[in-house]
Amino acid sequence: MSRNCSIVLHAHVPWVRHPEVEHCLEEDWLHSAVVETHLPLLEMLFRLREEGVPFKLTLNLSPTLLAMLRDRLLKRRTLAYLDRTLRLCRDEVERGEITGFRELAEIYEDRLHRFRTLFLDEWQGDLIKAYADLRDSGHLEITASAATHGLLPLLMRVPEAVQAQVRAGIRQYVQCFGRMPKGFWLPECAYAPALSQVLKQEGLDWTIVEEHALTSSSQTSDEFPFVPGATPDDLMVFGRDQASSSEVWNADEGFPGDERYRDFMRDIGLEAPIEYLREYLGENGQRQFTGLKYFRASREGDNSAIYDPALASRALEEHSVRFISSRGAQLAALEARGVENPIVVCAFDADLFGHWWYEGTEFLERIFRKAATRNDLVFTTPGAYLAAHQDATFPPASPVSSSWGEGGYFETWTSTENHWVYFEMQKRSEQLARFVRLFEEDRGEFSEKMIAHRQRCIQILTKELLLAQSSDWGFLMKNEPSREYAEKRTREHLANFDAVWSAALHEGEEAVLEEIEQANPVFSDLPWNMYEPYS
Repeated sequence: MSRNCSIVLHAHVPWVRHPEVEHCLEEDWLHSAVVETHLPLLEMLFRLREEGVPFKLTLNLSPTLLAMLRDRLLKRRTLAYLDRTLRLCRDEVERGEITGFRELAEIYEDRLHRFRTLFLDEWQGDLIKAYADLRDSGHLEITASAATHGLLPLLMRVPEAVQAQVRAGIRQYVQCFGRMPKGFWLPECAYAPALSQVLKQEGLDWTIVEEHALTSSSQTSDEFPFVPGATPDDLMVFGRDQASSSEVWNADEGFPGDERYRDFMRDIGLEAPIEYLREYLGENGQRQFTGLKYFRASREGDNSAIYDPALASRALEEHSVRFISSRGAQLAALEARGVENPIVVCAFDADLFGHWWYEGTEFLERIFRKAATRNDLVFTTPGAYLAAHQDATFPPASPVSSSWGEGGYFETWTSTENHWVYFEMQKRSEQLARFVRLFEEDRGEFSEKMIAHRQRCIQILTKELLLAQSSDWGFLMKNEPSREYAEKRTREHLANFDAVWSAALHEGEEAVLEEIEQANPVFSDLPWNMYEPYS
């Protein structure tokens, strides 16, 4: 009998690359993710490995994030973001004599210098290689995902659209990591029954769904979600345990809400005098988060208590002990119930750790260290679990449609603010699938030049449609501060699609194609036949 727990982190940033401006807020989504989540996470994981602490972690790096981590311009801009924040931090150290925050500012400055050294000298700006190193040593299982984080169940009316998202995502994974993935992260943990066949046909072994996707099914088991289920297509499906995930994730009662932790919202980028921040904020002067925060979540009216790292450390100790003890008790209870070889899967957005929850990376380190001293709890990955139990017989499963969005289904992406998106995407997906099918049937009638032209057009049409399908845009359309940008991005990609569609039927439109290709140099070598007829 084995008692297993699996921590799964999903890291994603939508494609945000704006070379037309020197500095923009949306690109900083990427840079802040690198500085506040990925560099602390990598530093911690390498430290555990060097000290011989046994651990296993599952990580999904979305294809758009992988593409941006490889992009030379964005690497330079991440370094510029680091240096810009370090200059602000140096100003804060000097200003600390007046504000009283000098000690905290010095902590931040030391931390950022350390991360800069790791990014530039230790890993030469190649975080993908650093993660691959941890994979090769057996500490990390890295999964594939859909190309642009498309909400796959809402694209299923045109199966070729889902096929393209999955195939392009796998292709990006193989280019980055040199091998086929075994696991697949469903964007927004969103599942529909038809996805089982798609994923299995593309050579994938397992995925993760929300707990209620398994327990609400007519074909359920008392063991769900604590053992994986096998779909009729032989895809292994793990259930995300709601109770253990909520212990950390829950907005009201989760660990990050403890008043001893750092307050995410009290950032100097929102509070310091605008003239003081002018160099940091850039030409548009739009306020934004800097990562420099001096208060903890404890509040009395409008007054916040000053952040105390020692107090936060005590909270971390309490919460890491509680998490490990709870998982041990949970697994023991499952065994007492007769569940053989249970596994508790806790899945989170990666940016919860380090970015939203400043202390979250240290929380992960502490639970890995504590588990290493016990013999009743092992951290593993879904792939390692299946390999260790390859002779086991798992219950049949037919998960129902579901997601981890608000309400548990797809309401977040079908609201009055964003439902128009899926009509527009379905129309163009049908259009592209039909065009590819007819091109394959009739290509013998075209000249070699026209064949090359149409293949290039199909490749760009596919890419622009993939970029329009990102679930981020629909989500942000419900969020007032980002709604304008999300609508703009969606309409731009749809307009690009329409422009290429017009150019596809005529030679001599290379200038149009060149301009659109250069605007979004992602998936630039995508095969033209991603939308080939789905069978």
